[in-house]
Amino acid sequence: MLEVRNLTLNYGAITALQGISLTVKQGAIVTLIGGNGAGKTTTLRAISGLLKGRGGEILYEGKNIAGTPAHKLVARGLAHVPEGRMVFANLTVLENLKMGAYLVRDKAAIHREMEYVFSVFPRLKEREQQLSGTLSGGEQQMLAIGRALMSKPRFLMLDEPSLGIAPLLVQKIFEKIVEINRQQGITILLVEQNANLALEVSSYGYVLETGRIILEDTSARLRDNPQVQSAYLGG
Repeated sequence: MLEVRNLTLNYGAITALQGISLTVKQGAIVTLIGGNGAGKTTTLRAISGLLKGRGGEILYEGKNIAGTPAHKLVARGLAHVPEGRMVFANLTVLENLKMGAYLVRDKAAIHREMEYVFSVFPRLKEREQQLSGTLSGGEQQMLAIGRALMSKPRFLMLDEPSLGIAPLLVQKIFEKIVEINRQQGITILLVEQNANLALEVSSYGYVLETGRIILEDTSARLRDNPQVQSAYLGG
């Protein structure tokens, strides 16, 4: 569904991505793991059109989308839940969710998606009139994922969904990510600092280090890899 070929990207004089190549098959959950500054967030932002690469190709459903504006990619079924959640703090939960459906013209479809989001995250239903800035970190993460689901994506990118969230809620959110993938058939590309959890829910993984992919394998084999255990799994 997605193929990144030899993607390079600079921040001024700094080369952030040095020829990244990766593949995400339809219906899969694929994870990118690596330390701070490895290029994980930059990779997602390049795929979703928020950053422009210097070279390489990004093929989404067989078409090169490199350089395509972000809003046009949303219309093609690609959604991005950014690091730090980025909810609209001064809007209610309900208003945030409606913002996620800004390209959807069918009111019945919007209602169906809203009901689905509330079925996945019942806490959002309880708090639908509450200002989003007053929610807990975990609730804001649920809202950010729910807002992305309102655009009816076929491909969903999640950037650090466990960041700054209580451990009990992290487990719950990851269960919901797997549920969304299985129930809706949405393909997921996951960036996550908690490598143990990321490799547990994904089928395939890539390890990034200073803008390069240094390892790739099935998630099960990456979990057993001594290099990965030593660097990322506390082994």
